[in-house]
Amino acid sequence: MVGYHTLEHLSWIDAFLNAAMLLGGMGPVDPPHSFAGKLFAGLYALYAGLMFIITAGLLIAPLLHRLMHRFHWSEKLWRGTRRLQRRPASNSLTVSAAVACKCAATSGGNPAV
Repeated sequence: MVGYHTLEHLSWIDAFLNAAMLLGGMGPVDPPHSFAGKLFAGLYALYAGLMFIITAGLLIAPLLHRLMHRFHWSEKLWRGTRRLQRRPASNSLTVSAAVACKCAATSGGNPAV
């Protein structure tokens, strides 16, 4: 309101109306005429929109977090990614068993050697 009052020389009630309409998403009632007023209106709109998005995110995040725990979404997502990264167990066991048998055979039955 102070920006509209000082930069665009609007009355306090008109400055309030412009600020309220801009925050409500309707746009200003009295469009700014000076360069400083246009710059203020643009920065004010960007700031108000950014603060709205941040506030909405902070309010929705705990609800979304609770829903993820309620429906076990995090465990299901984690299991799906882990399954894609893991190698088949049968191949790794076969290779390690073959190496162990070969080591035991070459060392005379002593696996520590």
